[in-house]
Amino acid sequence: MTDLDGRPIAETATAVIRNPVLPGFHPDPSILRVGADYYIATSTFEWYPGVRVHHSTDLVSWRPLGGVLTERRLLDLTGTADSCGVWAPSLTYADGLFHLVYTDVATFAGGYWDPQNYLVTAPSMAGPWSDPVVLHGRGFDASLFHDEDGTTWMLSMRADWRPGRNRFAGISAQRYDRRHRRLTGPEHVIFEGTDAGLTEAPNIYHKDGWYYLVTAEGGTTWTHQVTVARSRQLLGDYQVDPAGPLLTSAGRPDLALQKAGHGSLVQTPAGEWYLAHLVGRPYAPSDRCVLGRETALQQVDWPTGAWPRIRDSVPAEQVAAPSGTAVTSGPPAPQTDKDHFEGTTLSADWSTLRRPAAPDWVDLAARPSHLRIHGGQSPMARHRPSLVARRVTARRCTFEATCESEPRSFRQLAGITAYYNSRNWYYLHMTADDDGGVVLDVLACDSGRVTTVQDVRVPLGAVRRVGLRARLDGPALTFAWTTEPGSGWHEVGRTFDATTLSDEYAATAAPGEPEAWGFTGAFVGLWVQDLGAEGGYADFDQATYRTD
Repeated sequence: MTDLDGRPIAETATAVIRNPVLPGFHPDPSILRVGADYYIATSTFEWYPGVRVHHSTDLVSWRPLGGVLTERRLLDLTGTADSCGVWAPSLTYADGLFHLVYTDVATFAGGYWDPQNYLVTAPSMAGPWSDPVVLHGRGFDASLFHDEDGTTWMLSMRADWRPGRNRFAGISAQRYDRRHRRLTGPEHVIFEGTDAGLTEAPNIYHKDGWYYLVTAEGGTTWTHQVTVARSRQLLGDYQVDPAGPLLTSAGRPDLALQKAGHGSLVQTPAGEWYLAHLVGRPYAPSDRCVLGRETALQQVDWPTGAWPRIRDSVPAEQVAAPSGTAVTSGPPAPQTDKDHFEGTTLSADWSTLRRPAAPDWVDLAARPSHLRIHGGQSPMARHRPSLVARRVTARRCTFEATCESEPRSFRQLAGITAYYNSRNWYYLHMTADDDGGVVLDVLACDSGRVTTVQDVRVPLGAVRRVGLRARLDGPALTFAWTTEPGSGWHEVGRTFDATTLSDEYAATAAPGEPEAWGFTGAFVGLWVQDLGAEGGYADFDQATYRTD
């Protein structure tokens, strides 16, 4: 018996959690239980809806609910740079309300982040969500801790922009007044971190008379870790667990799950503990992670008065599910999602780039069972792109769509893309040549340099409706097309490097400072440009995503 990536799965008589539970781009998890319901909120960066949420009742099976920040009233990503936007949300519950804290990061150049923190609340995950409360901008990875005495505290990493200083200058805490919806009192620096450095992502848990502070350290890459410290008082003095990190993959290139860190704890109704955390799955040791940073769960042993422990302090590909969970009969079947666009809104699997899915450019009503996408700006623009995409969740997968378009010039393009960010993507599209003839072509963008792929152009003659396909087979990406669905596919004839669609490839280094960071993972999607703003659009009457 093997999983979707061909790895052996040991047969067992107990229910298991198979990691990652949220495959593909789902980083920085914040896990919460309310009654019998579990929720995980994850970062979304420059993508709408902001803060993606999944729901479960057993920690094994997770259902996407979509995102919380669905409109510009709650989040404005206009002009947001690659891998900026929504970082590290925190989901908590108090006073009968869900509390969601999130950071909108403006930059990370030159030692600055310009992080602005916000809080929204709602009586249910379906909303309605309140107008955002503006919190401080002193750092990112903010969270709320609701203490047993009725007080609430806002935590965050403390950013120090000054040259030569530690940019991750500890963890700060400040009272938050839930009644008046504002911060109050002084800022307290409660923890300065360990020698691992880059201390961030604080969460506090009160257990057995101790305040346990859980942080992420080592940077969100191969040296990532979860650090635990504790104190009898909320404001410290915090002492670090002498046994070392609660969880890390550092120094273990043999592990399938790498980059383990950024943890959040949850307790089951039966008193069992689990840690939600991010991981990456490189195609080879220390290789690129095309699927981005994903969410996994680990079982935690936490005896009364003792430190929490994870077996061997490393991430496991499968762990025991909570007691009483129904046993399943092996790994999940390959996934097939086919969308005929028959609803009034996009399904929870879709995301849109830098602007919410509004009817002025995402139209599900103009033509029955079709998605009409009105063309937007160029692939490099950060204000009005027209990209509707979904996360790549498996090393081997296929994305197909049927596109109908009438391009009138080279300024109008429509098709499918394998996309990482504005600087790294591939694009199979319909467009018009200088003589007005409609052609099928491929563009590639590598670190910001756009090229037309040679010797793949296909004249379409009178054809205006084509099937388009992108297939990822590990590091290999191929495209194909057909004018008669069911009659066979025509390969484009080139194999592309899928690993350019990864965090590692996107992170180009400049002396002393990354020129660009990559945090988002690969997408496949539907893309339309109308560079002359002349009314160009395309209709898609189906899109299928399938894992092999």
